[in-house]
Amino acid sequence: MELLNATKMKAGYTMGLKPDGRELLVVVVKGTFKIPLGPEEPQLAEQQADLVMADEFTGEPGFSAPKYESDFAPFKPRCDVLLNGSAYAPAGEPVKRVKVGLRVGSMEKRFSVVGNRYWRNWFGFIWRTSPEEFVKMPISYDNAFGGVDRSNEKRERFFVANPAGRGYHYHLRRKAVHGKPLPNTEQNGRTVRWPRSKRHRPMAFGPIGRGWQPRPKLAGTYDQNWIDNVFPFLPADFDDRYYQCAPVEQQIDYLRGGEGVSLLNLTPDNRRSFRLPAIQLPVTFYPKRGHEKELVPACDTLIVEPDLGCFIMVWRAALQLKRNMFEVGQIIVGRMPRAYYRARQLGKTWYPSLKELVDERRLQAIQPGDEDQLKEAVL
Repeated sequence: MELLNATKMKAGYTMGLKPDGRELLVVVVKGTFKIPLGPEEPQLAEQQADLVMADEFTGEPGFSAPKYESDFAPFKPRCDVLLNGSAYAPAGEPVKRVKVGLRVGSMEKRFSVVGNRYWRNWFGFIWRTSPEEFVKMPISYDNAFGGVDRSNEKRERFFVANPAGRGYHYHLRRKAVHGKPLPNTEQNGRTVRWPRSKRHRPMAFGPIGRGWQPRPKLAGTYDQNWIDNVFPFLPADFDDRYYQCAPVEQQIDYLRGGEGVSLLNLTPDNRRSFRLPAIQLPVTFYPKRGHEKELVPACDTLIVEPDLGCFIMVWRAALQLKRNMFEVGQIIVGRMPRAYYRARQLGKTWYPSLKELVDERRLQAIQPGDEDQLKEAVL
């Protein structure tokens, strides 16, 4: 199968599977845009971010926060809004605490970023040190509330909503708590005061792990009945919302373009606003038999990267197959030149330029065994 990308963005395809066993041919398009400094429209970046083939983490996989989830989810019911970045003190003056905010369309999320603090335990009394000052502080689930308490090997405990974080401790003995760091992010108006508390929500803008609550309960039931009668297919109670990697409050309707984006204390100039571009992006499937089918992909992922000065939009289209992916001969992302469609109607080969036509004819003219000519033609 051939994929022709008529855009300046990255594109790829994969196979997907529905709970009923039907296969999907999934096409993913990923565009990287520059964050504008003023009211101008965002422009495509010269360097386009590659498609993410497998989940990427800030550190050791499974023991650190996810940074990027694979771009090849079969389907997302809604749009994930994500941000990887840092908090900046207003005017570059050191502060102990600052509020940060992200708004995309009608979605808005705010929380506090705090300087480094540490637990103190003295004869059973537990308190916190005063926050240290900072000018720039990374925002990640690595330094949000959560973590794993391994102080007792026989009774390890972890914070199910964020085992990669810090500040959570189930065992409160001095050696288990004293000197350990508190989180650098917390909910507005809800300061972390107790290491065993379960009422605090980990605050960040990035993706949550596949095994972190509440995602596992959406993955379905994998019991003995599934092993005996369903494997290797998905269980009947599998919920497509499992593919959403953003926290629930960061999931919105599919992006259509034109939505406003506002960043508060997430850039050195402290406030930045722009609008998302509206992109016309058809995806056309050409089966080996039958008529082509054109789909309009859904923009189901937005990743803002203020520290890198860019943002990423991901579109996804899924074609339900009758048998398998081999029934599709070609996929076109975007619009090819008119000459391509004319050549296709006439059953002819289309060449993007005269040079490519000449090179192809030269290769066809080379006789088998003429290695020197073949090498010269390729070079």
